[in-house]
Amino acid sequence: MYVYVYVYVYVYVYVYVYVYVYVYGGTPVERLCGRMGVVIRSVRVLLLPVVLLFPVLLAGCGTEKTGAGTGVDASASVAVPSRAELDARVSAMGVAPELVYVTKAPGFTLAQQSVGVYGDDGFSGVYWAKETNAQIQLSVERRTMTARSCPKQPVGGMAGERTVCERDGDAWYRAGGGRHEYALVEKGHVLKVSGDATKVTRAVLRSALDSAHRPSDAELAAVLPPA
Repeated sequence: MYVYVYVYVYVYVYVYVYVYVYVYGGTPVERLCGRMGVVIRSVRVLLLPVVLLFPVLLAGCGTEKTGAGTGVDASASVAVPSRAELDARVSAMGVAPELVYVTKAPGFTLAQQSVGVYGDDGFSGVYWAKETNAQIQLSVERRTMTARSCPKQPVGGMAGERTVCERDGDAWYRAGGGRHEYALVEKGHVLKVSGDATKVTRAVLRSALDSAHRPSDAELAAVLPPA
C-alpha cells in the first residue's frame, strides 16, 4: 500500500517540475526569483533517479511472498527437539520413554492436558470427541495379562466390578462396570484403549488399538505439554 503512495507522490512532483521547468522555462518561484534558478535546476538532476526507479517500484508490487498479509509466514517452520531432549522431558513427568504411545480414531483429538504418568512409570492420555463428548483413554503400564489374570483385572480400574474377557485376535476385549476396552500384551507392558460402553463403540476402540504406535519425534513433541 505504501509503495503506491510513494509512486503517486514521485509522479506528481515529476510532472509538476517538468511542466513548469521544461515547458514554461521555470517554476513561478524561479521566474520571480531568478537567483533561485540554479537551485531548482539542481532538482531536475535529483529527480532523474526517481523517475528511472519508477518502473522498478511498479515491478516490486507483484513480487510479495506467498502468505503476505494473511498472518502466515510461508518460510516459517517449527523446529522439533532432539529425541534425547524429548525423552528427558518425558522422564521429568515420571514416565518411562519406552512406554509412550499415541493413536488416532475418527473424530477424536488428544487432550494434551490429560497426558501424564500412569501407575508407577506408565503413560496415559485421553482422546476427546467434540461432537459427542465421548472419550477414549489410552494407557500403558508394566504388567502382563493372561486368560487367568484377565478377569481379575477390573476395566478402567473400577474395583468390585465383574470383568468379562474375550480373545479378539492378538488382543483381549474386556467389559465391565459400564466400560469396555481392548488390551494388547506387549513385551513387558500392556497397552489399553478404553471408553464408556454407551458412547464409544467396540469398532472404534479396535480401530484405536490398531492405530496405536510409538510416536515419531514430531508426534512426541506435539503430545508433550509445553516445556
